[in-house]
Amino acid sequence: MSIVHQTQFIKSTAQRLGFSFCGISKAGFLEAEAPRLEEWLKRGYQGKMSYLENHFDKRLDPTLLVPGAKSVVSLVYNYFPEKDLAQANPDSFKIAKYAYGEDYHFVIKEKLKEFLEIIELEIGEVNGRAFVDSAPVHERAWAQQSGIGWIGKNSLLLNREMGSFFFLAELIIDLELEVDGPIKDYCGTCTACMDACPTEAIPQPFVVDGSKCISYFTIELKEEIPAEVKGKFENWIFGCDICQDVCPWNRFAKPLHEKKFAPHPDLEKMKPADWREITEDVFKKLFERSAVKRTQLKGLQRNIAFQ
Repeated sequence: MSIVHQTQFIKSTAQRLGFSFCGISKAGFLEAEAPRLEEWLKRGYQGKMSYLENHFDKRLDPTLLVPGAKSVVSLVYNYFPEKDLAQANPDSFKIAKYAYGEDYHFVIKEKLKEFLEIIELEIGEVNGRAFVDSAPVHERAWAQQSGIGWIGKNSLLLNREMGSFFFLAELIIDLELEVDGPIKDYCGTCTACMDACPTEAIPQPFVVDGSKCISYFTIELKEEIPAEVKGKFENWIFGCDICQDVCPWNRFAKPLHEKKFAPHPDLEKMKPADWREITEDVFKKLFERSAVKRTQLKGLQRNIAFQ
């Protein structure tokens, strides 16, 4: 199979498996990203997320993750819900849309595993690995390089056709493919995301201070939340969608087709009093396979009490 046909096969398979976009980059060192990542870490924007300081070289060079890698296949999987629970129940507490249903790590990893199996059946033995926010892969940089979007001022990948409510995933493989080029930045002079952040976690365009982000405080931070941000969370108790909700490009977001990402039907019914009195049994029922389990009940109760 020629490189052209291999590339067409990869992209058509991605579409068949439910991925909205597929872009391809040549595997190699991300030279332009190295000083940016180094500066970001030097400023302490990783907060207590010390794991982001590890494997610096691997984050920038996929051939250290997959020896002999030739291509990085970047993939987009939609999670925009049919109903925004924060809007449907505006007086209640809020969780980020990506966590409404089943944990994306499980759902997308299964699809990537199937993707690799299909490639081997059609093309032959291919050495590669699948990633979905699960290893030191600089996924937004690769997605930008592959042309499926650009990095917005909130540091998230933006796509002109569907905004930013999607997951990124990658196949790093030793298969030579036709590469796609990056596209231009379409943020223009807009600063909606920067202006809307209640904790001022976007100190300059395209840079997020992770240590000030509501998602960091409610998910990653395991100790007590600092008193100086009390009253600024706007009822978010797991993650935060503020910078995405105000982004003009998300008016193009389309509802998901993945049933596994649909919320438990009882989630919409939760009132503030229900959240404050949440029990272990209710927690397990609502979030049986959800990413919300990361905080455990104790962490979620801490977040609720902090509001």
